[in-house]
Amino acid sequence: MTELTATLWTSLPIPAVILDPEDRIADVNAAAEQFLNASAKGLAGYPVWDKIFVDAPLEEAFARVRSGQAPLFVNAVDVGTGSRKPQSCDVQIAPLADLPDHVLVLIESRALAGKLHLALSSKSAAISAIGMAEMLAHEIKNPLAGITGAAQLISLSVSGEDRELTDLIVAESKRIVKLLDQVEEFGNVRPPALQPVNIHDILDRARKSAAVGFAAHMRIEDDYDPSLPLTCADPDQLQQVFLNLLKNAAEAGQQGGTIRLRSFYEPGLRVRRNDGTRGAVPLHVEIIDDGPGLPAELANHIFDPFVSGRENGTGLGLALVSKIIADHDGWIAVDSVPGRTVFRISLPVAP
Repeated sequence: MTELTATLWTSLPIPAVILDPEDRIADVNAAAEQFLNASAKGLAGYPVWDKIFVDAPLEEAFARVRSGQAPLFVNAVDVGTGSRKPQSCDVQIAPLADLPDHVLVLIESRALAGKLHLALSSKSAAISAIGMAEMLAHEIKNPLAGITGAAQLISLSVSGEDRELTDLIVAESKRIVKLLDQVEEFGNVRPPALQPVNIHDILDRARKSAAVGFAAHMRIEDDYDPSLPLTCADPDQLQQVFLNLLKNAAEAGQQGGTIRLRSFYEPGLRVRRNDGTRGAVPLHVEIIDDGPGLPAELANHIFDPFVSGRENGTGLGLALVSKIIADHDGWIAVDSVPGRTVFRISLPVAP
């Protein structure tokens, strides 16, 4: 295999098996190793029917693919293994140009494919909604500015209840403009200006800002790893991330509650970068609050745009946080139970 072909083979998300002319397993990808619960080395040379059980006569299909050198599809058949119960799958059998007597077998679970389709549809709808909301925000702000200006002019010549009404119009108009600014901000986040930074310096700036403002009613503690190396980040964007998460924690917490900031180094976690490669993200920052926790129905969608657990929330704060961290080749996750919610950010080490 070429380097590119090997990369594609390894990263293919569905089980793939290459069979030799006698229908013995010649190679499997990583997804197939997981599907069959065995390593490629341990599977090599075994008859495919010793490892995979298919409720359909595929021997004839293999022969047709080899003779015609054209792919063949078998839909909705039960496929099982020695350690896996049969499940409905779509099976694709294809010839290999370089090895005409070999065949490639792709096994795709129909249940997983349906979940993936729903997830992609949901994400596509969210992205489309963001674009539409951004366009509407821009168009709405202009007439809204006129309404605000007119209300301010009227307020100069009235008094009493009429003055209260015009003040209400001005206040609500400004609130709407602020919401529209958030929508536009989400759609216009610039690429990060990366540089080596100390995470603790940025955390401390965000902490001081929170302590004298929106988190003044809570106690903020820190548990930093002083030996943590530098990360590569945009300081302003990273501070925005920490401020958003601190604000969420402060709004969830009660008077006298505690927000805990923790940093530590833990190798092992790797994420896929924007260029398709995988990189380690061993620098971790946790923002922990003792609030009531996230609603169970929102836990899996909390980073999606327009999803909010608060009344009158825009649902853009955590979506923006997730976008910024992804642009930094990092990872964000949440673990929440009543009395303890942990947002963990994982970032790479500066080269």
